[in-house]
Amino acid sequence: MKFLCLVYFAPDAFADLTPDEMRRVDDATIEHDHKLRSGGHLLIASPLAEAGEASIDRRQRMTMSVMDGPYAEAKEVIGGFLLIEAKDMAEAVSLFDDDPIAAHSRVVIRPLMEAHRHSETGQARPDFNPA
Repeated sequence: MKFLCLVYFAPDAFADLTPDEMRRVDDATIEHDHKLRSGGHLLIASPLAEAGEASIDRRQRMTMSVMDGPYAEAKEVIGGFLLIEAKDMAEAVSLFDDDPIAAHSRVVIRPLMEAHRHSETGQARPDFNPA
């Protein structure tokens, strides 16, 4: 099964860290990503640019508008993501037992709907292509 793991941060999540401590957190997180990759679990992972980039919301007037700020009104913002593979949710959760970034964030793990791949027309969704 594939799982999308969203890493949420409060705006001040790293406020108390010195630059050296932040570098150690970054290094430890990258090492954890390599551990997941070598174990056959990590497909892709990346931090995201700071909130404040554009969001698209078509819910109100059925027209597209671009606005500044996070995609929703929330104190926490998505700061990164991982796409992983695990046999089930229990294994997916266990992969974050020693994740160093988890001490500074909230990780939400959601299974992908792999069975829902086709529309009524029979056309499949595009497959994941990391290239």
